[in-house]
Amino acid sequence: MTIYPQLIIDALKNVRYPGTGQDIVSAGMVEDNIRIEGMKVSFSLITEKAHDPFIKSVVKMAEQAILTYAGKDIDIKGNISVKSKQPPRPDLPDLLPGVKNIIAVASGKGGVGKSTVCTNLAVALAQKGYKVGLLDADIFGPSVPKMFGVEDAGPMLEKRDGRDLIVPVENHGVKMLSIGFFVNKGDAVVWRGAMASNALKQLIGDADWGELDYFLIDFPPGTSDIHLTLVQTVPITGAVIVSTPQEVALADARKGISMFTGDKVNVPILGLVENMSWFTPAELPENRYYIFGKEGCKRLAEEQGYALLGQIPIVQSIREGGDDGQPVALHSDSITGIAFSELADNLVQAVEKRNRELPKTGIVEITRK
Repeated sequence: MTIYPQLIIDALKNVRYPGTGQDIVSAGMVEDNIRIEGMKVSFSLITEKAHDPFIKSVVKMAEQAILTYAGKDIDIKGNISVKSKQPPRPDLPDLLPGVKNIIAVASGKGGVGKSTVCTNLAVALAQKGYKVGLLDADIFGPSVPKMFGVEDAGPMLEKRDGRDLIVPVENHGVKMLSIGFFVNKGDAVVWRGAMASNALKQLIGDADWGELDYFLIDFPPGTSDIHLTLVQTVPITGAVIVSTPQEVALADARKGISMFTGDKVNVPILGLVENMSWFTPAELPENRYYIFGKEGCKRLAEEQGYALLGQIPIVQSIREGGDDGQPVALHSDSITGIAFSELADNLVQAVEKRNRELPKTGIVEITRK
């Protein structure tokens, strides 16, 4: 049989790009570089984005279309290359060149108020004059947009050095991105691990974070492949572990500490935060009721040799502030405002100590034999 370029092009007209439904020839995705050597055919596909989520599927569909419509004996498998109109995402250390410190805020289990602590810590740092960014990496329960009062915000795209970059939403002096901006807030996020990991890589590497003193990442609870993705993508300066005082939570906090300090991950622990340390009624500000036990997180910090960065009481205003998009750290003269201000000061000191005494963290290299 005779193979000629138009035969290949006609076959490729049967392939539709999943993102638009348009055939790839009409969409201008087939480069004018079709080479035919006997039965071997090769050419390039052109994508708009450097990290097109559909391109692998399009390559497979293009191979199948050529075998189906142009000839079943054509040698096409592995001969389609991919080019991008957009420059690729930079590698480390140029991925976040303006970011000085990347802080993981994590917990062993859900329900300990990790996102509340992370949000208020970010606001407290911003109020002290630091440049702060916050990534809500809790893929399956993104709550940071609500706590910042920006649930209905839609991040914009801007062109920078030939790349389309997401512009973080800014409120209360904090630049922030969350997967919650890109999904319907009433729907459950049902994604496979790879999809969630790719989404996070985009929010980190394809966003214009600019100059930051502190880039806080609100990790999902537990230990999962999302955690591995994050430590493989950026060099984390140190981790802050949030727990409540009761033994059940402390057992899971130990697992969180173990994950970060293990040989493969090797991220320093900056310290622990005890959330819900005691309940203080607004009308009796001097009273303390230790609902979840007393100083369990403090004992864990002493036992493991880490700093206790802060103890945050249960006060009704914390819940109200989170629901209303007005973090309590904005009110620096309140009981909780003072607690978060002290937490921010202690974190700054812990980061400075860590940077003096330890080498810069590298990204985690996961190798498979």
